Amino acid sequence: MRMHRLLVLALLALVVAASASAADRSYLVMGKAGAAPARVAADVVKAGGVVERTIPEVGIVVARSANPGFSAKAAGLASAQSVVPNLRLNWLPPTTAVAASTYGNPPTSGDDDFYFDLQWGHDAVDAPEAWNAGYRGAGVRVAVLDSGIDCTQPDIEPNLNEGLSTSFVPGEGVCVQPGLYFNHGTHVAGTIAAPDNGYGTIGVAPEAEIVAVKVLSEYTGSGAFDWIIAGIVYAAKNGADVINMSLGGYLKKGGFWDDNGTPEPEDDVFVTAREVTELKNAIGRATTYAYQKGSTVIAAAGNSGLDFDHTGSVVFVPASAPHVIAVAATAPLGWAVDSGVFLDNPASYTNFGQSAIDFAAPGGDFQYLFVDPEALCTVGVVADYPCWLFDLVLGPCPGDYFWAAGTSMAAPHVSGVAAIIIGGNGGSMPPAQVEAALRKAADDLGKPGNDDFYGAGRVNAANAVQ
Repeated sequence: MRMHRLLVLALLALVVAASASAADRSYLVMGKAGAAPARVAADVVKAGGVVERTIPEVGIVVARSANPGFSAKAAGLASAQSVVPNLRLNWLPPTTAVAASTYGNPPTSGDDDFYFDLQWGHDAVDAPEAWNAGYRGAGVRVAVLDSGIDCTQPDIEPNLNEGLSTSFVPGEGVCVQPGLYFNHGTHVAGTIAAPDNGYGTIGVAPEAEIVAVKVLSEYTGSGAFDWIIAGIVYAAKNGADVINMSLGGYLKKGGFWDDNGTPEPEDDVFVTAREVTELKNAIGRATTYAYQKGSTVIAAAGNSGLDFDHTGSVVFVPASAPHVIAVAATAPLGWAVDSGVFLDNPASYTNFGQSAIDFAAPGGDFQYLFVDPEALCTVGVVADYPCWLFDLVLGPCPGDYFWAAGTSMAAPHVSGVAAIIIGGNGGSMPPAQVEAALRKAADDLGKPGNDDFYGAGRVNAANAVQ
């Protein structure tokens, strides 16, 4: 069996490449209830704006203008509810990244997907037990809104609907560039639905269909608000049973933010508390639309260790938007040293708070690095690797497999369990019922009931299909 390189990469927040002049700004014009999108667009033109895109399903027009007074003028339109800067943020949290029978749990499953024994997260959520009961996500469509996907990765391609996959990032296709590197979207998609094909890893729902919706640049991780909104609407319109967003952006009520894709501070725009609320509302229009179309929307809760019960001035989207299931991260400490260790410690970086977290799931952590940085471990086909790496989440990437840690890795575990639940219901299920099933099946960790770190609990696939 060919050995694959498993690499270690620090994926840091990157500056956004220049895409527009400082004076030429993009805006989201949100129409009033009942206002026809065509009327809003016509009014925008009368106000001196250039219409870049309309998202009629949620009543939003994306406009560009070099006139510094455009925002105030457009806000006075009879058809407009509000006008806000179309901010371009880095939506990928800093991530530490590195690679049909009866199923056992890692690390001694005996499975022929040669990296499956490294996937401790499947043991934590009891995925093999759900598979053994006949539930594998068949007939379920999962849209992965992210930085594109490796369309040729052997652990992605069999379950990828490339024809339905698309990109909302100008100048970038949905299929990422070839090479050997960490790609966030590919890793996330593999955790959800890498096929059980005797190769590499296995997704939590290995028979679910993947639709890649590119809303972030594969080079920078950045994306404009309208890319995210349009991606959510597209996924919902095209039959996504589950929408996974392992992405998130922070907005401080009253602060300077990049709105045009340039890194220069002098080009930033001051965003008021009201505008922050309206930006959240813009995302909320899309997530509500998806909910009404029957899509279960799942998002990462973020990696900054913030207690959202006591940070009222900071908004984190899309996890805080309506009808979104927000996911915190858990991890073992020294799993490669003792596979019987507790798998559900709150990750050191995860955001938390009873007001913010719905569920927890395996996201990985690097804390064992500080316990024994020199220790080497062997698990499955991987020999003499630093023990702390095995506490991270392994998944496919262009050219190979990478370990990674973050709430970005936790959210796809929940999306996979949701796909198993929906598949067990015949391939269709209202999102409210999906969330209720997740809640009923979750393992109640921490204090009884809703918990700061675990929300309703760590998701459990086996309990969900009993």
